[in-house]
Amino acid sequence: QVQLVESGGGLVQAGGSLRLSCAASGRIFSRYAMGWFRQAPGKEREFVVAIRWNGSSSTTRYADAVKGRFTISRDNAKNTVYLQMNSLKPEDTAVYYCAASRGIVPTTTPEYDYWGQGTQVTVSS
Repeated sequence: QVQLVESGGGLVQAGGSLRLSCAASGRIFSRYAMGWFRQAPGKEREFVVAIRWNGSSSTTRYADAVKGRFTISRDNAKNTVYLQMNSLKPEDTAVYYCAASRGIVPTTTPEYDYWGQGTQVTVSS
């Protein structure tokens, strides 16, 4: 069992930055791929980014909408994954969810086994 708790959301102006954190409890954190998804009002939950630790390096995958602006990282010693979000746009406004998967670097919601409760990110224009 893995429990995930997100933090770091808030209100920011367009062009600003936020860093989200996802703290995981449970064992073998390093064996899970970790992902971030987001869901805006009236829209489906969409993939943002995922990372998998390969023992000596990480494999990442980004959605096109966030490439060059968002960066995912993980600290296996702290069982925490981070999402650094720069150059934020109003269309980035959503509830952001952290998730854990036994897959490689999955990009769809059914491939994830555990989910956090979400944290709201609001970007004003």
